[in-house]
Amino acid sequence: MRRHGQRSTVAHATQTRFFRLRLRNTVPDPLNPNFPCGITRRQAIWQAGAGFFGTAMAAMLARDGFFPARAMGASLTPASQPTNLALAPLAARQPHFAAKAKRVIFLYMVGGPSHLDTFDPKPELVKRHGQKQSLGSDNERATSQKASGELKGAPWKFPKCGKSGVEVSELFSHVGKCVDDIAVVRSMTADSAAHGSASIQMNTGHIRPGFPSMGSWAAYGLGTLNQNMPAFVVLVNGAPYSGAQNWSAGFMPAAFQGTVFGATGDPILNLRPASGVSPEHQRRQIDLLTKLNEGHRQAEPLNTELAARIANYELAFRMQANAPEVIDFGQESPATLDQYGIEGDTKKETEKFGRSCLMARRLVERGVRFVQIYHSNWDTHGDNDKRHQKLCGETDKPIAGLLTDLKQRGLLEDTLVVWGGEFGRTPVGTGGRDHHAAAFSMWMAGGGAKGGQAYGVTDDFGFAVAENRVHVHDLHATILHLLGFDHELLTYFHSGRNFRLTDVSGRVVKELIA
Repeated sequence: MRRHGQRSTVAHATQTRFFRLRLRNTVPDPLNPNFPCGITRRQAIWQAGAGFFGTAMAAMLARDGFFPARAMGASLTPASQPTNLALAPLAARQPHFAAKAKRVIFLYMVGGPSHLDTFDPKPELVKRHGQKQSLGSDNERATSQKASGELKGAPWKFPKCGKSGVEVSELFSHVGKCVDDIAVVRSMTADSAAHGSASIQMNTGHIRPGFPSMGSWAAYGLGTLNQNMPAFVVLVNGAPYSGAQNWSAGFMPAAFQGTVFGATGDPILNLRPASGVSPEHQRRQIDLLTKLNEGHRQAEPLNTELAARIANYELAFRMQANAPEVIDFGQESPATLDQYGIEGDTKKETEKFGRSCLMARRLVERGVRFVQIYHSNWDTHGDNDKRHQKLCGETDKPIAGLLTDLKQRGLLEDTLVVWGGEFGRTPVGTGGRDHHAAAFSMWMAGGGAKGGQAYGVTDDFGFAVAENRVHVHDLHATILHLLGFDHELLTYFHSGRNFRLTDVSGRVVKELIA
């Protein structure tokens, strides 16, 4: 048996090897030849303790406002953020600076609409239709599904529209009448030509799943103006690629994820209480659940999912009385219904999307911060021309109706409307067009966007950006700016670092701001 103070041969050998390794990287202290690393064990413990003290002191000083705090969620400071988000995740909050837009409606065209057939006229491409061509640099080819083959020009006219004279395809003749309120971006680029990753990037800023969506960032930063409604609502006219990940809250509390509404019937499933359950009885049930969950939450203060669950129970109860009214179009005039292409005929091509657009207006009218409408499917690998004729026919009048209605009601001034998909389509193809993320078009209207302009230029074939490149991160930075946020300061701490919608990039495109 080893006596106290004796060291085994193995322990001694281990210590010797440690000292030899330290000697390679440190200068021995001549005053302490017995300590090759330069300090004693007591000094090492002292220095480690001083480090813990400094960490604790920095945290206390930050809590007391000694350091200039980087805003993490609207006007919340890092110290106050967790408590406020846990108790009232959707409480209305102020942005970093005066906002031009209070809310967003994102018209998302699933599958990638062709910029060459909608908002980016290419007469040279039309002139050389059918010729074989190899296009773009290696970098541009990396974000295109097809870079060589027969050139395919658009068969549509692109008349100059509005007082501004911006050229818009005849496929969007109704939208063309609203172009003076629209800022067309013809120089968009993204990082992926695959539907799944491109959709996730357009909605979350990252090509990998697991990150908060744009609507979640808006809800996190601003909360909602109506505690009886969600801050972020999703209307699905055809499922998008990657599904619910597009409106997920990612690593944020679940209260910030998108709530999917239906265009007819009950807006969401299980909205009505069970048969025979009175509102008073249900109120008592919710109160009991809240009391039990709150006790559990106090024992686990960092459990944001539990806090979100408590808030969601309350929101669901309040929505039972408020959400059905949103889809009740009985109060809308026949003229308004016609404006959106709604005539009660479910076979009419504009009916379904028109209902979603009208519901979007009714939602933002009632304080919802972010509404996203998905319309599919614009993935026109085959029969591109007929497919675009059909898809534009379904959406043209409802979109124009939405813009016109918002303007008539004084809502367009502070409601930002965004149109686009995950990428564009290739200038080459026989009949169809393939995926193309090297250059495509999107547009913004209202909410502080500078309408009546086409920003950015692509080459003669619409394959690559020639001037004023706008990456997805730049688009997101600009949208956040219009909502009153510095995109570099709107952050959420997760897994040891601060994350943001624009990742580690992005710039505000000031030319798009009025």
